[in-house]
Amino acid sequence: MSSETPSSLPERDLKLYLRDMVEFCERVADYGAVPDLAALLSDRMRYDAILRNVELIGEAATHVPLDLRAQAPEISWRQVIGTRNRVAHGYLGIEAETVWIIVRERAPELRQQLLALLARLP
Repeated sequence: MSSETPSSLPERDLKLYLRDMVEFCERVADYGAVPDLAALLSDRMRYDAILRNVELIGEAATHVPLDLRAQAPEISWRQVIGTRNRVAHGYLGIEAETVWIIVRERAPELRQQLLALLARLP
């Protein structure tokens, strides 16, 4: 699907996908604002909300054309999309520790990378 996304979409539309990804990263961080993994696991609704937003990040990423992805090689596009697929389709589940790393490290890092990419676009 990702290679079929037309790069002829107006820049405005492409920016919307990137902005959505930024917002979803912010939600992951907000929902994950707990002291530790045990606290996160004790709140299933919060945990599920994080997983949903991880899924949405990856879904939006599938709509970013390859030529635009190439402008931000620092973003692990395949990993973002692959994580979405694991969450959405339940491929062997996703480890709670992996979710914690996404909350604490990956989502904030991705947010910064996306903001930098957006700043470079016309």
